Amino acid sequence: MKAIVAIAVMLFASAAWAADPAKPTAAPSLTGEVLEVQDVDSYTYLRLKTKDGETWAAVNRAPVQKGAKVTIENPAVMKNFESKTLNRKFDTIVFGMLAGTGAGTAGKGGDLTTLHAGVAKPADTADVKVAKATGPNARTVAEIVTKSAELKDKTIVVRGKVVKFTPEVLGKNWVHLRDGSGSAADNTNDVLVTTRDQARIGDVVLVKGVVHTDRDLGSGYSYKVLIEEATLQK
Repeated sequence: MKAIVAIAVMLFASAAWAADPAKPTAAPSLTGEVLEVQDVDSYTYLRLKTKDGETWAAVNRAPVQKGAKVTIENPAVMKNFESKTLNRKFDTIVFGMLAGTGAGTAGKGGDLTTLHAGVAKPADTADVKVAKATGPNARTVAEIVTKSAELKDKTIVVRGKVVKFTPEVLGKNWVHLRDGSGSAADNTNDVLVTTRDQARIGDVVLVKGVVHTDRDLGSGYSYKVLIEEATLQK
């Protein structure tokens, strides 16, 4: 959720770091009885009855039944989290991994690739080849990564293929974009984008946003380069 979700993959990783939301805080495993289930595209929201009272939790989408007893592992507590999909705001919600599934919403570590691990399987990127955007501010993915110091705080335009999409993490949607430039060997072939717009894995989109560098969002989440405040156009 400024908390992790995600993850962290949410791992889940909602709208940007939505209006600077509160940072997540670590918590022990959470066990409770499921009182209510609400499924969305990538997540399952659970209202739980625990020994300390009722609370909401979010995990990677899973077939959870009302009345079941579940445990949320590696939880991260987020306050004032707004779910655009559910059109509601949670005073407090726990993001984590549903025990026994091997995939969760919140991850440990400072890279969104880890944070988002398991949220969505990356698209086949072996033959990604997308024509470069046009105009004075147009850049390739590799240029954005290798020239990040030069492009810092500047608005750029880049066209690429969505290879991973994680919705509603820390108030934003998180997009991994590739265009065929750069190399996986030095991580110059992939750039992270945060946006309020929707996309699907495999979409080719035109992204317009601001290049930010050395972003430390707290709780171990730091990024050398990412594009924020972005809009997507198909």
